[in-house]
Amino acid sequence: MVISFALADGELISREGANRYQTGDTLITVRPVIAGACRARFDAKYQSLPPLPHGSDGRYQARPLPVLARQISEPFTVARSAGGDLLRGLARDWLLQYAPGDCELIENARFQQVYCAVPVSP
Repeated sequence: MVISFALADGELISREGANRYQTGDTLITVRPVIAGACRARFDAKYQSLPPLPHGSDGRYQARPLPVLARQISEPFTVARSAGGDLLRGLARDWLLQYAPGDCELIENARFQQVYCAVPVSP
């Protein structure tokens, strides 16, 4: 994963919909996908790979953090409060929640590669 930091406000279009970002937010490239994240969210989720100083453009890895995740069986939309983005998921995509209003969508195949699902009792 390669990280750069936005030099100006902008918008990225992904399969899930528009993702707005502001100057200083992170732009995350996981070939061939590029996504954005606000800086506070990025700092909590990722650490730089040595010898890169944190906050510099370069390679990062995700910190192991628990998130709430639910696989959705049909197409759906969700409003993300950060930036007011409206994201669109396909059947079998996963909805991840990091904190209230801080969520994202991820394709099932990518979820299976990246996350370790641990079932919880209702």
